[in-house]
Amino acid sequence: MIDPETPKNQIQSEALGEDEKARPQPADEPPFSLESDDLIDMMRRTVDRLHVDGTTRGDLKILSRTLRELRYAFKVFQPFRRRRKVTVFGSARTKPDHPAYIQAVEFGRRMAEHGWMTITGAGGGIMEAGHKGAGREMSMGLNIMLPFEQSANPYIEGDPKLVTLKYFFTRKLMFIKECSAVVCCPGGFGTLDETLEVLTLLQTGKQTMFPLILLDEPGGTFWSGLETFFREQLLSQKLISPEDIHLYLVTDSNDVAIAEILTFYRHYHSLRYVNDMLVIRMTSELTPGKLAALNDEFSGILVSGKIEQRNALPEESNEPEIESLPRLLLHFNRRNLGRLRQLINRINDI
Repeated sequence: MIDPETPKNQIQSEALGEDEKARPQPADEPPFSLESDDLIDMMRRTVDRLHVDGTTRGDLKILSRTLRELRYAFKVFQPFRRRRKVTVFGSARTKPDHPAYIQAVEFGRRMAEHGWMTITGAGGGIMEAGHKGAGREMSMGLNIMLPFEQSANPYIEGDPKLVTLKYFFTRKLMFIKECSAVVCCPGGFGTLDETLEVLTLLQTGKQTMFPLILLDEPGGTFWSGLETFFREQLLSQKLISPEDIHLYLVTDSNDVAIAEILTFYRHYHSLRYVNDMLVIRMTSELTPGKLAALNDEFSGILVSGKIEQRNALPEESNEPEIESLPRLLLHFNRRNLGRLRQLINRINDI
């Protein structure tokens, strides 16, 4: 039986396994890897334990819905996983004649011209503006089921790249997991919640490093006012570290925001951990002198050893498309994330 609360577009794709027929997997990415058998078995054992634990029906409904939502969202995003995407947050109540709306339209359009897709919450206001600028082909949506004000905007409604979710936490996971940058426009409680969660994830290393832009409307003070609070309250009372202010950028200019995003990926490509070592992938090698300069400046974030330049490690064999990229290998302390962002900036400056 189909859950009556399942979104209509999700019912259409999930009923009787129709989504398996309607959305074929890319030829170079099989739908299932034998290497994942152990994880599938672990999930089955966890489900079995729910019965042994006497888990209540209410808790089981939460777990069931969460798993279904994430499975479906993963499937929708899978064909676009290697595409650069920017997540745009902002108010659903911003009108089309508002400067912030007009700015978001321009931002989405210009990022699409650079080949970037735009992810928004699929509603009205800033979310609609981002999709309007990007166009349907370059837009992806993560809608939320609410009893008021949230229906899909006309630029993404009915599109197969739209997912409607019940839970905010599954929605926020997808917003961050699938993007290479986040831009926050002015908004209400929801936008502040999303913005501060992204900051927390970056500060604690729970999210791979990416650009976070707090984008005021031209001449606006929405985010600059919040940054003043960060500096006068959080920083002055040592509730955050001085380097944490490098985790985000406040601007009221699309030019500055777009330059910040594109510059971040000028030489830096991505990173991952292999055991206790941090591997930073780059698009070009560093000279010995530049590598020495990085070691001199950033030795304080290392647990031991030095920053070394290496080829791909054997543990990275599951990413053959970037095997040829040069790497930096370092025993990062996993604590000074603001300094890690500065290290990436130095790589891009070089």
